[in-house]
Amino acid sequence: MKVIKLDAIDSTNAFLKGLSSKQDLENFTVVTAESQTKGKGQMGAVWASEASKNLIMSILVKDFLSEIYQIFNLNIAISLAVIEVLETMNIPDLSIKWPNDIMSYNKKIGGILIENSIKSDGTIISVVGLGLNVNQTNFENLPKASSLAVIFDSKFDKEALLFSICDAIEKKVESFKLNSAILWSVYSDKLYKRGLPMAFSDQSKYHFMGIIQGVSSVGKLQVLREDESISEFDIKEIQMLY
Repeated sequence: MKVIKLDAIDSTNAFLKGLSSKQDLENFTVVTAESQTKGKGQMGAVWASEASKNLIMSILVKDFLSEIYQIFNLNIAISLAVIEVLETMNIPDLSIKWPNDIMSYNKKIGGILIENSIKSDGTIISVVGLGLNVNQTNFENLPKASSLAVIFDSKFDKEALLFSICDAIEKKVESFKLNSAILWSVYSDKLYKRGLPMAFSDQSKYHFMGIIQGVSSVGKLQVLREDESISEFDIKEIQMLY
């Protein structure tokens, strides 16, 4: 595993994508930075992180996706790898808020952004960005955010965490090829608020009650509505109100 360490960058995802377009990088090459000025979340949302306090990384994944409809498989492998590492650290009440926010209790402690490129020969190259709140303790104006340091009132070794997560991602990606059905089931079981009545808001700001049932094969959230019908929603088509 090749690790590229940077002090500051606009975006580790953008840096790794640019690098991979210019040279043939080995699979699971990692870029990490102490701070980034243009961190991104899902659908262009901003990912803000206090400098030198959190884990900011991107990892290159090749030879995993063969068809574009399989893209959500990588979300599952990555989020479960992160959850697995955090479970070994006894981080409590872990879950995955669809599609790939890492939660402890009702607080977000991490987020994943996967960007895919289709090469001229049809191969798919993925850059996986992970932001994990580690040692940051000030979350002013971010009432739904937390960190490992807040949860345990203790500081953590970011570098050790980096290598643990990278190792887990590599193993989980490989195991997914053999046990995809099992990992889909584990992901479903780890879904935040699955099976519980909760409020949602759709794109038109209409509020309704529903119960999360699971995720479709292409990654859409399946919600049981009050009329007993099941609706499927893509990213940004629905918001959980919690």
